[in-house]
Amino acid sequence: MPKPVPLPRLASVPPADPPYDERDGGGHVTRPGTYGALALAPIPRRAGTPMDERRLRGLGQALAEILAGRRPPETVQDRLTERAYRELVRAGKMIDTERPPLTGLPHVQRPRDGVIEMCLLVHCGARSRVLAVRLERQGVQWLVTDFETA
Repeated sequence: MPKPVPLPRLASVPPADPPYDERDGGGHVTRPGTYGALALAPIPRRAGTPMDERRLRGLGQALAEILAGRRPPETVQDRLTERAYRELVRAGKMIDTERPPLTGLPHVQRPRDGVIEMCLLVHCGARSRVLAVRLERQGVQWLVTDFETA
């Protein structure tokens, strides 16, 4: 009967990179800088930006419900410019779905100061859609100036 072949012993190898969840001196978690490295890189928050992602998602959810015919457009009239509101009313029901649409987290870009562009995935059952929305600051209020869905 043949003897078993002895396996070589594995030496411990130090990690190639330090772990990214190390804490700095102030107790904050340090993370690698990825802004600009990936298409979906996180956007750094600017101080004083009045629109947070939860409110943006809520606005996107309301627009998706209007485009699915499940909410009257008057409910968001004060959040849109006159031209964008006319386009929303004219568009009518653009999203055909048997159940209420559900929006995912917004992907937010700030191309310049006073402008926010976001893109949301709208889950509508078997087929999902995309909703793109542009907001501009007019005075102290953020208003939707344009939207598009596909």
